[in-house]
Amino acid sequence: MMLSLLVPKARAGAGLASRLARTAPALWQAAQWSQLAQQQKRTLSTDLRSVVAEKIPAQQERLKEIKKTHGNKVIGDVTVNMCIGGMRGINGMLWETSLLDPEDGIRFRGYTIPECQAALPSAIPGGEPLPEGMLWLLMTGEMPTQEQVAQVSLDLRKRSALPPHVAQVLAAMPADTHPMTQFTQAVLALQTNSEFAAAYKSGIHKSEYWKPYFEDSMDLIAKLPAIASLIYRRTYHGGNLIEAHPELDWAANLSHMMGFDSEGALELMRLYQTIHSDHEGGNVSAHTTHLVGSALSDPYLSFAAGMTGLAGPLHGLANQEVLLWINNVREVLGEQPTKEALTDFVWDTLKNGKVVPGYGHAVLRLTDPRYTCQREFALKHLPDDPMFKLVSLLYEVVPAVLKETGKVKNPWPNVDAHSGVLLQHYGVSEANFYTVLFGVSRCLGVLSQGVWDRALGLPIERPKSLTMSVLEELCGGK
Repeated sequence: MMLSLLVPKARAGAGLASRLARTAPALWQAAQWSQLAQQQKRTLSTDLRSVVAEKIPAQQERLKEIKKTHGNKVIGDVTVNMCIGGMRGINGMLWETSLLDPEDGIRFRGYTIPECQAALPSAIPGGEPLPEGMLWLLMTGEMPTQEQVAQVSLDLRKRSALPPHVAQVLAAMPADTHPMTQFTQAVLALQTNSEFAAAYKSGIHKSEYWKPYFEDSMDLIAKLPAIASLIYRRTYHGGNLIEAHPELDWAANLSHMMGFDSEGALELMRLYQTIHSDHEGGNVSAHTTHLVGSALSDPYLSFAAGMTGLAGPLHGLANQEVLLWINNVREVLGEQPTKEALTDFVWDTLKNGKVVPGYGHAVLRLTDPRYTCQREFALKHLPDDPMFKLVSLLYEVVPAVLKETGKVKNPWPNVDAHSGVLLQHYGVSEANFYTVLFGVSRCLGVLSQGVWDRALGLPIERPKSLTMSVLEELCGGK
């Protein structure tokens, strides 16, 4: 077993793993070998549902103890600005699958993106992580073995066939319907086969909710590549469909069914689907899926709701807006603009009351690690691509301009600043479709958390709202 698999999970605070390695190497090594021992003691079952089932009782007891011991503890204050500013910074949701740190970026069950890239199994030696491995990690909190990931891939392939009525629903829609509208409608069409809805109707005990929720979630995850590729081929290639490959993994099959079979395209899709899978629970798509699921709506209904949020310009549509903006830069300045000309262009964008898409983040205060790993992918696979070079030059220019304005807390690029250029390099040039690919990936995180929401018996979400009059009264009048 490679030592890179054994990085400690920094659950106790941001940057714990890196700080421990830097300041106490002996403790760091001891922690690595301790984790190795724990992994060797694990039952290496390849059945994902069985492993989740084994973990549920301990986590249920853990939550009960937290409520019993700390139920009345204050974990944060709420200001008026938080209330009217999109509830940013309010600690108000339990979300186990990932945690976003302003400095380290996203941690999937405690692991950073570089750690996941090193530890998760890949399809080829030294390749990108398989999203099936990320699904295992999000569901169980454990890094999977190659055998466990292979079993998840097999399970998803067995569940992947679409019922005929899904294609019929899409066929009834105009061909120029936005891909995200088609995507949401197709997910809703699958709801007719919901095991959770049927089990709830038959009177299943609440302690068993998670089981049909798990089955629905796995069925939905399995079918999303077929749905996405159907929409892509229907919208942009005259309905000329490509059958799934019987041996390809989940993400590679998505790329294949869309019509892109080069090794680079397959590897990019694996990376893309892995890094977009989860971004803690407060973002619009994750929060919406959680909120609707808290009403005991089944995974199809709750995920479809989340996807309508992802379709918004301030959330998932941002990645297509980035590519459109970069294309505009190229049209105005050419493929190889000078740094000075690009700086002037960015300033003109800001002075015209517009934003530079792909820069800034509500939580992060450094370059998004998802941007960094995509940049590393580009340096490895397409270092001479003109659009990549333009993106690299923007990385040198935009943060400095945004800092100079004095109005931006985070001037650094986020995940959207890079993904469109990579997709375009491998032939996916239809920017309107990019959010569908984002949505396919996001299912891994929000549905894994949904299984745990039901297993932990989390209640229906119901925050308190206030009027402006109440705010004025609470603050001592106008």
